[in-house]
Amino acid sequence: MMQEQAALESGRDYAVAASRDWLYAGALATGAIVWLLAWYWPTAWSIVSIWMRSETFAHGFLIFPVSAYLVWSRRRELAALTPQPDYRVLPLLAAFGFSWMLASLAGVLIVQHYSLVIMIPLLVWLVLGSAVARALAFPLLFLLFAVPVGEFLLPPLMAYTADFTVFALQLTGIPVYRDGLFFAIPSGQWSVIEACSGLRYLISSVTLGWLYAYLTYRSTWRRAVFIALSMVVPIVANGLRAYMIVMIGHLSGMKLATGVDHVIYGWVFFSLVTLLLFWFGSFWREQAAEPGRNEPGPASAARSAAPERIALAALAAGALVTVWPLYASRLENAGPARPPVLEAPAGSGGWQAVSAKMTDWTPHFANPRAEINQVYIKDGRRVGLYIGYYNYQHQGAELISSENMLVSSGNKLWAKSGESARDLRAGGQRMAAVQTRLRGTHANLLAWNWYWVEGRRTVNPYFGKLLEAVAKLFATGDDAAVVILYAPYEDRPADAEAPLRDFLEQMLPAAERSLDAANRG
Repeated sequence: MMQEQAALESGRDYAVAASRDWLYAGALATGAIVWLLAWYWPTAWSIVSIWMRSETFAHGFLIFPVSAYLVWSRRRELAALTPQPDYRVLPLLAAFGFSWMLASLAGVLIVQHYSLVIMIPLLVWLVLGSAVARALAFPLLFLLFAVPVGEFLLPPLMAYTADFTVFALQLTGIPVYRDGLFFAIPSGQWSVIEACSGLRYLISSVTLGWLYAYLTYRSTWRRAVFIALSMVVPIVANGLRAYMIVMIGHLSGMKLATGVDHVIYGWVFFSLVTLLLFWFGSFWREQAAEPGRNEPGPASAARSAAPERIALAALAAGALVTVWPLYASRLENAGPARPPVLEAPAGSGGWQAVSAKMTDWTPHFANPRAEINQVYIKDGRRVGLYIGYYNYQHQGAELISSENMLVSSGNKLWAKSGESARDLRAGGQRMAAVQTRLRGTHANLLAWNWYWVEGRRTVNPYFGKLLEAVAKLFATGDDAAVVILYAPYEDRPADAEAPLRDFLEQMLPAAERSLDAANRG
């Protein structure tokens, strides 16, 4: 009897000590996260500001509360574990801090966002140890859904929606004339815009799908299957939604599904599809494992880590995450911003600059430090050259940004009807460009464009950002520009290719000399 009482008292003493250890370790881990968010507050606030202004990413407000609840729901399992700092995480934490700094120098918000959010679970892993990190793997990694990402999917989703709708209409027997994302049927004209892409449906479905799979299943393969369905179903469903809306408009004589009701029908349809997906997934529900009810005793529990080791891990984490914002700030403020001198290249190879404008179209590039938009003529053919030049770049005045494009989404006079990659030749050398068809109310344009970063051409925005970041890291500047050639056409885009090719061959050297001169100052 006395032995049982002694064991009981020993168990209570251990529980009190374990609770005290957890309060101490938990407070240090929480403090490290707060310290991280304080030092990286501009990045954290940029995430929140996107949630606030974009309906597509408004679900981000729920991610942190849901993650916190999932952590709380595992408190019994956590109580059976002992916090043990894992210093092996320090190189990982340093790597993501460095990636944040590079992204900050180049102004790549998405990499900054992911680097910051990933550092949160790394801090928990470092301060509390591997066993705790494994137990909280899903709640911590679920935080990644707070990052507003997915806009890069807009072009392929819009193209798929147009393909699906046109194909379904043709199967129905309705004649369709299509030009890129625009198509016409006997009852009226339609176009696939960003709101029709289904990106909101896809992001919401994937987020809910991961959460549902975690809460409903225990086996990995069931979770993987349901997550895959949550990705595929909304894409297919959005194609059906677009087709049904066009059919409603067609059958009603364009009286229905052409205004606000268009959006309402879409959300009602998506809600029904989501409910059906969850109902279908419930047939394979697995019973959750019963949480352990026995408190760990002194004989089976691991010895607690020394408080000073946990404190040292938290201090090391705090010091490491502090380095990168300080160094980035020093590099960003390397010197005064000098205005570049950018001159329109003189004509050559028969091309002559003219003062007349070709069209009312101008590309949507925000706050360049210098720009030219010059029209040239040769043998009655016209080609326009636009250069937007940037240096000492910062948020709101940077070359490569999701806000910069040939045609903004709110432009009512011009729209992009198609885009593709082109392999061109100039001066005996191959070069890549992005070809875009622009459709206006009174004219059509064919445009070729690429980036010029520190003397190198690229069409890859990620590579361009990397070049900018490396240039800032080594304090060689961040001068960069967008170069756009454009020519008019009436019916066939191919008619504009011949003058564009000739202009590229004859005028590219002069254009790049102007860029080099602006770079040298």
